[in-house]
Amino acid sequence: MEDEWGWAVASESLRYPAAFDGHNDTILGLIETGLSFFARPDEGHIDFPRAFAGGLGGGLFAIFVPEPPGNDHLTKDGRMSIQYAQSVALTTLGRLLQLPAGAPGRLKIVHTAAAIRRCLDEGVFAVVLHLEGAEPLDPDGYALEAFYAAGVRSVGLTHSRPNQFATGVPRRSFPGSPDIGPGLTDVGKALVRQLNQRHIVIDLSHINERGFWDVAAITDAPLVASHSNAHALCQSPRNLTDRQLGAIRERRGIVGLNFAVSFLREDGARNSDTPMTRMVQHIDYMVERMGVDCVGLGSDYDGTLIPSAIGDVTGLPEFVRTLERAGYSASELRKLLQENWLRVLRETWTN
Repeated sequence: MEDEWGWAVASESLRYPAAFDGHNDTILGLIETGLSFFARPDEGHIDFPRAFAGGLGGGLFAIFVPEPPGNDHLTKDGRMSIQYAQSVALTTLGRLLQLPAGAPGRLKIVHTAAAIRRCLDEGVFAVVLHLEGAEPLDPDGYALEAFYAAGVRSVGLTHSRPNQFATGVPRRSFPGSPDIGPGLTDVGKALVRQLNQRHIVIDLSHINERGFWDVAAITDAPLVASHSNAHALCQSPRNLTDRQLGAIRERRGIVGLNFAVSFLREDGARNSDTPMTRMVQHIDYMVERMGVDCVGLGSDYDGTLIPSAIGDVTGLPEFVRTLERAGYSASELRKLLQENWLRVLRETWTN
């Protein structure tokens, strides 16, 4: 079947349910390269044609502010200035808000789990806006109100750098523990309460372990780590300890499997020659400790080096077949691919 652009909509013939992915950095890649989301340049990991070919029905699209060049946009204590962070974040947000105009009726920015469900059922690509790193937010919550009004429904408190709210785990610190640095600041705790009041997802990927436990002590929502793996299998500080996995299980949250090879491999190497079976091992481990209801996908597409066996989003069907060969039933695959994310979002957003 082909649509009005002449693209083959291959996902309609796949025998697996459309996947909903917990994290990608695709919009940042499009801004940096100047490419269109609606072309198929075979660069990066996701574009609209390849998403349909790979059976990806939507996901959380990150608004991320990269490190500023030089020291011009840093505060005296070395943190990113809010003026710089807001400027970049607003530009990125604007690019995301323009996406639906490129495929009228075929791509929607959604704010409810019910809307995601309809999109997945009807073959409409569902985009959820996620702020990765709280640098653009002020302690009083005024910027949060603006981002919420624009459609942001998920916020990660940190990336790898510390900010006024929390401390993230550093880049390329392997092997390492996530128990690095202090927990939430007072304004960080206030931000968690602001996010709770708005029923916004609080993403715990990237935050250090003390921050994780501080959030867990405050929030009443399911605990979410959108793109992280099992620390027992790969000792990156970005991965989650057994105790953290247990807390997510108790709170009926979710961990999205990160496809980054450096978070999958036992040696932490950035080596794309990493088999899909290693990804299955992380799925198996997390399912064993949390149950199949608390695991999903959080690919980190366009933000990291992934196994060459997957290549890009069109490799998803082969990964699902690998899970199937590993013994996952049709009902379990449906949970891993979409239903677990839908449940957590519905319970967090209360709709």
